[in-house]
Amino acid sequence: MRLHTLHDWNISPADAVALQRRLAPQLVYDRPIDLDAVRRVAGVDVSVKNNVSQAAVVIMTFPDLQIIESRVAVQPTPFPYIPGLLSFREGPVLVDVFAQLEHEPDVFIFDGMGRAHPRRIGIASQMGLWLQKPTIGCGKTKLSGIYIEPPPERGASAPLIDRGELVGAILRTKEKTKPVFISVGHRADLATSVELVMRCTTRYRLPEPIRAAHNAAGDF
Repeated sequence: MRLHTLHDWNISPADAVALQRRLAPQLVYDRPIDLDAVRRVAGVDVSVKNNVSQAAVVIMTFPDLQIIESRVAVQPTPFPYIPGLLSFREGPVLVDVFAQLEHEPDVFIFDGMGRAHPRRIGIASQMGLWLQKPTIGCGKTKLSGIYIEPPPERGASAPLIDRGELVGAILRTKEKTKPVFISVGHRADLATSVELVMRCTTRYRLPEPIRAAHNAAGDF
């Protein structure tokens, strides 16, 4: 799969913050995904063990959620763990695994954040600029913002607000289970991002593409 190379990954934390601020204005977060046209959805996750990172991308058909491709890549972990700079820790190995893909997904769902980030450019956003495809962040824990817990029913949601700005949604994907944090990465909008995640979620809290990518990334 062709990627749009934007920058070098080998930079300092201070330069990484400055780069995020330069890139954030390029993001598109108000473009609805044409859900009727989606045929393939990819889940993306990275696991780190003993300073080694393994990235996984699992592509599923949509809406029936059958796996058609699963790829992994492994690299030494190049960047320290710093909240808000996950892209620089996981980005290099993700570039490797994206380059392996034979099928081209219509949408990528990342285990991480998009606009729900202090500088509005989480990993789903930054990698979205490399992919130039619709990307969605689906995180298990909050990085930034405030919210009121949504009702306990499956499909219930509530806005995630950061410094007075709507940056995402708190989504209950399974009844009486902890919600997930949805935010636009790139070339999407929040409403269709939430709807796609719900359509990709079956019996479990996490959408099926993310569950499959998580299992593949952790298998080493």
